[in-house]
Amino acid sequence: VNGERIQFTAAEETARDAEEGAWSAGAFDRAMADLRQRRNNLLKDTDFYALSDVTMSSDMTTYRQALRDLPANVDLSDITYPTKP
Repeated sequence: VNGERIQFTAAEETARDAEEGAWSAGAFDRAMADLRQRRNNLLKDTDFYALSDVTMSSDMTTYRQALRDLPANVDLSDITYPTKP
């Protein structure tokens, strides 16, 4: 109120530190979930190539395989998605 600062109690400080620790610990899982969601959307955009009445080019097959391989072969600090043919 009016620029007045209210200090956390020791219990509040401990609870806040635990919340921040839990958030930080989940960073990898959130990044992987984001990567998988984007990857899945890119795969959906090309799903029609996998229909039985469509001939998929080898470039498209390679692209789709590279997308499926992404989560296992990625540096989360520098994600490079394959280029769609």
